[in-house]
Amino acid sequence: MPAMQGKLLQGIVTLSIAAVFSACAATSDPIDQAQTGPPTPPFDQVKSAPDSFKGQTLVLGGQVLGARRLKDGTRIEVLQLPLNDAQQPTLDLMKSQGRFIAIQREFLDPATLPHGTFITITGEVTGSMTMPLDETDYSYPVIDVKTLHTWIPSQDSNQWRGRPYPYPYYGPFGHPFWGPYGRFPYYW
Repeated sequence: MPAMQGKLLQGIVTLSIAAVFSACAATSDPIDQAQTGPPTPPFDQVKSAPDSFKGQTLVLGGQVLGARRLKDGTRIEVLQLPLNDAQQPTLDLMKSQGRFIAIQREFLDPATLPHGTFITITGEVTGSMTMPLDETDYSYPVIDVKTLHTWIPSQDSNQWRGRPYPYPYYGPFGHPFWGPYGRFPYYW
């Protein structure tokens, strides 16, 4: 009987360890890789022939240019941007290959997606739509949104390489400011 309890205890411990490792292996990525399906074709192919991709599920990202509430949903105009490995759009707007329209069928207040918001969309291609863009007509691929994720761009610490104050800091009387420990700020 004690041998049976030992084996039972060993089985429980093994299952517990397996559960812990499987929980650690699960990604916390908001874009589930199982939802994305096969790799998304290059955006320029989708843009040039959206009808040939009709019904296909794609993962696209970019920057919101505008959102407008319609009778049957919310229309989101997006400047397409390439996605990185984490399915986040790049911040370099010069890498864009065009624009697309995303239609959210459920209620979505356009104020929640202001101009400049970075998003990743998983959705199905439903065709194309032609709308005016400045002084020309522009053909937009249309994506029916299944999932939508917004991103907040992180500040790159390397963007600010200067010092927080002009060097040297001059006081109101025109000479460098000195504190009790020497030059201010003290870390210089």
